[in-house]
Amino acid sequence: MYNEEDLSLLDDEDNLESPLDHMAAVDDPAAEAAKPDVEEMLQFLASTDVTQRMIAARAFCELQDPRAIPYLIQLLSDACPLVRVSAAYALGRNPSNTAVLPLIHQFHQDWNGYVRKGVVWALGNCRDQRVLEPLVDALENDISAVRLWAASSLGQLSEIDADVAAAAIPAVLHALQTESMAPVRSNCAWSLGQLSKVLARGDLYGQAIAAMIKALSDEDLGVQEDAKSSLLKLGDPTGLQAIEELESMGLL
Repeated sequence: MYNEEDLSLLDDEDNLESPLDHMAAVDDPAAEAAKPDVEEMLQFLASTDVTQRMIAARAFCELQDPRAIPYLIQLLSDACPLVRVSAAYALGRNPSNTAVLPLIHQFHQDWNGYVRKGVVWALGNCRDQRVLEPLVDALENDISAVRLWAASSLGQLSEIDADVAAAAIPAVLHALQTESMAPVRSNCAWSLGQLSKVLARGDLYGQAIAAMIKALSDEDLGVQEDAKSSLLKLGDPTGLQAIEELESMGLL
């Protein structure tokens, strides 16, 4: 049985944190030494006890083992939302082509915002062009916590190919210009930089640069910083000149 403290994690769907944000860092030596036993956790994944399933799914947010993937896919539709969200994050840590369609299905039908957020994060790690449509849908239509992670997940599509990156840019551009939540805009600025680096110079690239330059004057300092960082990494002359001019005027 999951307790009231665990359930409280699922109450506020606009909370921008992940329910797994406070877990020990994967590269922490102490956490590495304390990792659970893989064989035991594989058995727990198929347990009839909800607590054991949740513990096991969370364990595979740290452990990587392909044998867990079929079980984690099944747990995406578990009755307990904490099991589902943990399974989604675990599949993000254990990405597999076989998990892409089940994750997309769960995104479209899950009522819980935390679960959808975990699914969106996992989809970003899949590096698969099939995730483009649900990530755009999430960025355009979901709650703010899901939009936040959709914005950054879309930036990871640059690792697939230039065509997929180009297809993702219009939605990210629009969100950067119209999104009400500053953290989402900030992630859009970061993603535009990631997507633009694989584009050939042309109209779409120019639109992305122009949007990032405009974001240098965003009311939120975090958005400004992410836009500046993206432009600096791209090294685009127009972007660099805009940064220099704003800095000389003390506006950045």
